[in-house]
Amino acid sequence: MNEPTPAIRAADTIHRGFDEYHKLFRDITRRTRERFERRDWDGIRRDTVRRLDLHERIISDALTTLGGQLGEALSDRALWEQLKELYWHEVLGRDDFELAQTFFNSLTRHVFPHDGVDPQIDFTGADFPLPLRGWEMASARMYAVRRAEPEILVRVIEDAGFRVPFEDLKRDSELIATRIEERVAESFGAPEFEALDILRPVLVRNKAAYLIGRVRRGERLLPIVLAILNRDGRLYVDAVLTSEEEVSILFSFARWYFHADIESPREVIGFLHSILPRKTIAELYISLGYNKHGKTEFYRDLMSRIAASEERFTVAPGVPGLVMEVFTLPSYEFVFKLIRDCFPLQKRTTRDEVMARYREVLRHDRVGRLVDFQEFEHVRIPRARFEEDLLAQLLESSSKTVFVEGDDVIIRHMYVGRRVEPLDIFLRRHVGTEAARRAVVDWGTALKELATANIFAGDMLLKNFGVTRHGRVVFYDYDELGQVAECNFRKMPESRHLDDEMSAEPWFSLGEDDVFPEELRVFVGITGELLAAFDELHGDLFTVDYWQGLQERHRSGEVLDFFPYGAASRLQPG
Repeated sequence: MNEPTPAIRAADTIHRGFDEYHKLFRDITRRTRERFERRDWDGIRRDTVRRLDLHERIISDALTTLGGQLGEALSDRALWEQLKELYWHEVLGRDDFELAQTFFNSLTRHVFPHDGVDPQIDFTGADFPLPLRGWEMASARMYAVRRAEPEILVRVIEDAGFRVPFEDLKRDSELIATRIEERVAESFGAPEFEALDILRPVLVRNKAAYLIGRVRRGERLLPIVLAILNRDGRLYVDAVLTSEEEVSILFSFARWYFHADIESPREVIGFLHSILPRKTIAELYISLGYNKHGKTEFYRDLMSRIAASEERFTVAPGVPGLVMEVFTLPSYEFVFKLIRDCFPLQKRTTRDEVMARYREVLRHDRVGRLVDFQEFEHVRIPRARFEEDLLAQLLESSSKTVFVEGDDVIIRHMYVGRRVEPLDIFLRRHVGTEAARRAVVDWGTALKELATANIFAGDMLLKNFGVTRHGRVVFYDYDELGQVAECNFRKMPESRHLDDEMSAEPWFSLGEDDVFPEELRVFVGITGELLAAFDELHGDLFTVDYWQGLQERHRSGEVLDFFPYGAASRLQPG
């Protein structure tokens, strides 16, 4: 029997490495559902962070093994072209082949750091052309019913296979049936529909589990999501989400990632996209914890958009930052951020510290208030797609990151996230309106929710916050992000005499972590009716007692509640 060639052994090593990643990813997910049933909230949080590190750890292990097998041949490009072909045949029949592609591409980028995509050694979207539509029911159960009867809802919930009893499943099913019937009648004109579809995988995040479904009538779809909580070891359905907007907020780019035990990610993504058509495929993959493949999907989408139009990148709307350059494609709902080479003196930070803060955001529950930014390296974009003024500005301020090579612009490092309207621009555009008052009030709520999650925004200027298409205020400037527990909240010392008050320098000792909540009233940048509306509901943000009370809760290890829906979606008050 012939010995396998080095290329065959190496391809098998890569495939086994991906198998290990896939196994450990699903092990963590299964454990997370068990933790939900046991009310192990801190364990869920730790598993979410552990899963974020998994891909790079397995890639590192695979590179070490390949290095031992191949020696100097590890950097032989012709060998990797052969490896790609061999690996292609090994993963062709997998349900998660798209993730397997991305795993291979991660290896090639470590072995051969290169700009853009090299189709000789990298998998591209054309290697496995498979549409999303038509596959979405493969990972779902169909209930061929015409009405949302309580008995059907009992069966739907029981089919999810929870191993913890419900408080009162009959009560919950009756409330759910009423809510769905009302919404279907409102949307379709009558309470009847053709079928109820429910995803088989149960999604878990933080303290909640979610059953994701839809009702169908012809080509029309209505999302149905059941939010299930665990109260003292017994489950109950806390909320029913029945609109695209509600479900979109559940899958927001400002929230942490779900856990779901999935056989075929593409099937599940197809189902989710059917009820969330405005979400990109990349965002949906990322929402399920497949961050690396989400980045792959985003890059392919961006390159397709660039190839299909002549639109140019331009400076993003808003006040320019002191640390970041921000630009966008006007028709694209994303922004691109580059770290400047140098910061002004008032920014007491470094490039490495800024990058560490952005990475920390990925590892922290963002509670629906921190925009998710994905990190990209070695991106190649045609020079003609940049406005000349923007390109000149980037080459001047970010020369360590951006350079021109022939007809292309090479970006060594950047962040990409959803574009939102800066809060200061939003308030000017809606001056004197109820929309402005709502935004200011939600801004206060955002500050409180961030603080409750142990996040201190640091720089609370309006320009560092934005308003989503759903009217939610989010934060996107992480240059001075910190932890509430590490701040030293102080009352402003009383001045000894008039000269103290007139002095340009503080008349009292000032520590690096000192924060004076009373001063926030000056820095928030709003006046008149808007400040009065803010004060009415959020005036406690200006007090030391509020912040020190939160610190005590954080230091006690309490895991606080953050649910991505409002009171109107809940089945019962309280």
